[in-house]
Amino acid sequence: MASQQPNDGAKARDPDHYGGKSRFELELEVSDQAAFVQALGNPYYLHNLADSKVLYEPEFVAYIKYLRYWSSPEYIKYLSFPGPALKALDLLQEERFRKDMINPMVRDQLVADWSQAAIK
Repeated sequence: MASQQPNDGAKARDPDHYGGKSRFELELEVSDQAAFVQALGNPYYLHNLADSKVLYEPEFVAYIKYLRYWSSPEYIKYLSFPGPALKALDLLQEERFRKDMINPMVRDQLVADWSQAAIK
């Protein structure tokens, strides 16, 4: 009996492909996003982004808005330290905060506040 070749629609139904990406590609993308969201919980990293003007770019602002889905329970479980990361994600929605992060005193205050919160 001859083997049947999958029709053109088979790839769309293939559970290992989602939107043209393999499951591995999607998991890698989620892993990269999780690492980035985690990094946002570091005030020194936020200050560096502000210093390099990244925080003011419209594409970055849109990306930060997109990443808000990490606050949902189905994704939050992938974050090792969700508190500071999600707090930073919320604060980054505000233009004033993005502008203030250039100030080393703001950075240092965040370090102190978040360190204190970690102890509680």
